[in-house]
Amino acid sequence: MARRLAAKFLSVCLIIALSSALSGCFAKRKTTQPERVASSKKRYHIEQDIGPHAKESIPNLHLIPDAKPKHEPKSKIGNPKSYTVFKKKYQVLPSSKGYVARGKASWYGKKFHGYHTSNGEVYDMYAMSAAHKTLPLPTYARVTNLDNGKSIIVKINDRGPFHEDRIIDLSYAAASKLGMLNKGTGNVEIKAIDTTVKIPLKYIQVGAFNQEHNARQLALKLKHLAKDHPVIIKHKTNKQNRIFHVHIGPIADETIIDKLKTKLISNNFPNPVIVQQK
Repeated sequence: MARRLAAKFLSVCLIIALSSALSGCFAKRKTTQPERVASSKKRYHIEQDIGPHAKESIPNLHLIPDAKPKHEPKSKIGNPKSYTVFKKKYQVLPSSKGYVARGKASWYGKKFHGYHTSNGEVYDMYAMSAAHKTLPLPTYARVTNLDNGKSIIVKINDRGPFHEDRIIDLSYAAASKLGMLNKGTGNVEIKAIDTTVKIPLKYIQVGAFNQEHNARQLALKLKHLAKDHPVIIKHKTNKQNRIFHVHIGPIADETIIDKLKTKLISNNFPNPVIVQQK
């Protein structure tokens, strides 16, 4: 009898021990599974960066205006004294004042679209923005494509590109306006804009007419020469009649103004007059 009781007791112990072991396995699997899933998640849903698909709704990139420089305090994030990427340390500049540099530019697009930039803003591939390794965030800068003379203004609100041979990463829209999309890279000059100083905006006056119809005809002829710069008609009333002025602009960059003047004269337009915005 005692022997049967001992055997029964031993069986019960084995069942309990086996149940505990199985329970432990399932419990362990249950707690480690979420960690494995979490560790496999990636920040970006696209592996390789690309531009928008041809079937997507793409805005008219030529009509996207330049970033408008304005005084902004440094972002609370994205401006450490230094940071390290790919084992290389970068020192963030204390100020962008007087910054001028030349080098190779690239662009970034759909992979990063909708994700936060280094200063906390959301990256929009159709906005005029850019990434830079060391300029304080945000910085407004004029970027000129040295290969074709095209020039834009961007807001630098992100970090990168982390390639030795590149100095700036432009948004998809910015690269498009500089004519860089097909090649992928381009030689550029970067000039930081001092937002504490008001930038004088100027117009190129190409003609003045008593009749609005004549002004509109000239404006149509100018559009293919002005390209990315708006052609507008302003009217002014004097004691005798209304005068319609045909202007290209506003333009802040003197280099662009000089190039446009030369282009207009070479295309047999009368000597253009520079008019400052009041």
